[in-house]
Amino acid sequence: MNKIRLTKEFEFEMAHALLNYDGLCKHIHGHSYKLAVTVIATPISDVSSPKNGMVMDFGGLKSLVNELIVKPLDHAFIINKNTPQAWIDNHNQLFERTYQVDYQPTCENMVIDFAQRIKAKLPQGVTLFSVKLHETATSFAEWYAADQ
Repeated sequence: MNKIRLTKEFEFEMAHALLNYDGLCKHIHGHSYKLAVTVIATPISDVSSPKNGMVMDFGGLKSLVNELIVKPLDHAFIINKNTPQAWIDNHNQLFERTYQVDYQPTCENMVIDFAQRIKAKLPQGVTLFSVKLHETATSFAEWYAADQ
């Protein structure tokens, strides 16, 4: 049977800072992220199904990625959990959407994290093929299942 790749793109705004970094990214700064998620599967071949011919519903992929990544991280601040708590403990609206992660929040590490989140929730028979995260218009990181 033919395998088909299906891609859905997303956009969100997020800030981060790289703990103990030796360049400008050590400062809190934000990006307009663009995320492309590609899944692969054999399309449904059940003529009695309204989803006949689909790998998965675009709406289902959209809901999944929005729930796991976009909604929690849009307009959020993501930092390494080793950042001293006193730096972010202002208890005011500026830091209400702060997420601490177990890694340095680089584009490369985030794309790995996002891939793991998505892989764990895909419907049976649908496989994650790739995840591409644009941090800027000209800079991005990519994760491919074949490389793992």
